[in-house]
Amino acid sequence: MWATKRQPQRGATVAEFALSVVMFLGALFFVIEAMRVLYLWNTLQEATRRAAYLAAVSDFSNPAVMDAIRQSAVLRGGAGHLPLGAPVSDAHIRIDYLSLTRSADGGGLAMTPIAAADMPACPARAHFNCVANPYGPSCIRFVRARLCAPGTDCDAVNYQPIFPLTGIHHALSQATTIAKAESLGYQPGSPLCP
Repeated sequence: MWATKRQPQRGATVAEFALSVVMFLGALFFVIEAMRVLYLWNTLQEATRRAAYLAAVSDFSNPAVMDAIRQSAVLRGGAGHLPLGAPVSDAHIRIDYLSLTRSADGGGLAMTPIAAADMPACPARAHFNCVANPYGPSCIRFVRARLCAPGTDCDAVNYQPIFPLTGIHHALSQATTIAKAESLGYQPGSPLCP
């Protein structure tokens, strides 16, 4: 008699346990994914901050130095993704150099991106340009680091979830840092490039 009463209850316990495990794992995966979103939000701000401040004191005319800055910004010693931050990689860090130019009506000053054709050829030339005309279009006054999708005009990067079933899909925050240009790799006595 006892055996017949325990059989249905044993099956109900297994079914309740299976439902509880599914709900627990779903909640656990959602919490892990939410914590990763928070980690990325904070880390991307730090990545652009590191890139901007390193670029402010480094030789902008040396491609190897610029690659090392981008890799360091995403906490790598070489090319690759941000730890626990795929798809963000060193290719997503964009570094721009800005001049401080007066508006056309002679009013206020505005930070303006320096076009590639107007960029000084070396740090000594950048220093010379700023001494000659601090508000000129080829005087580097600020460095801007941003998180941008590669090959775009700085479009947002889409979040890539670890667990696709959690339903978390959105664009990552537009992390941007602007730093005052410092030495830009200029050493006193450096030869002036053409």
